[in-house]
Amino acid sequence: MTMLILHATANDLPGIQAIMNHNILHSTALYDYAPKSEADILQWYAEKTEAGWPVIVAKEADVVVGYGSYGTFRFKDGFKFTVEHSVYVAEGHHGKGIGNGLMQELINLAKQNGYHTMIGCIDADNVGSITFHKKFGFTEAGILRESGFKFGKWLDLLFMQLILK
Repeated sequence: MTMLILHATANDLPGIQAIMNHNILHSTALYDYAPKSEADILQWYAEKTEAGWPVIVAKEADVVVGYGSYGTFRFKDGFKFTVEHSVYVAEGHHGKGIGNGLMQELINLAKQNGYHTMIGCIDADNVGSITFHKKFGFTEAGILRESGFKFGKWLDLLFMQLILK
């Protein structure tokens, strides 16, 4: 089946919402506790697009099977060349190259837009995500111990960094 990587439209938001909410409810990939409503997703998308940040989707047979974005890392002028990214793949679609396609497109967009560094903030126990990022040249840049709390336990947050060349 052919996968397409496209800029997201409002029609893709229910698919993004489903992927996001699955990760909120079943993983530590997102440290949110409550699922996002339709209004939450509309606001998230509006804020991203109004700020000029990309929101991309992977589609198979017109179904959203993954999404990615990047945005502000920190709100100080000195960080204006650094972005924090996110890539998520729908349950049941891992191992098909969807994440690879999304990540490569985000890296390409960041380079085209003049950014110098991409940061990934990853649950330190998420070996799959850490391995995934290393494939793209990300390196471990530091751990914030017990900085998150979800599912009744403290979570360590790993920062991974890619210098864009």
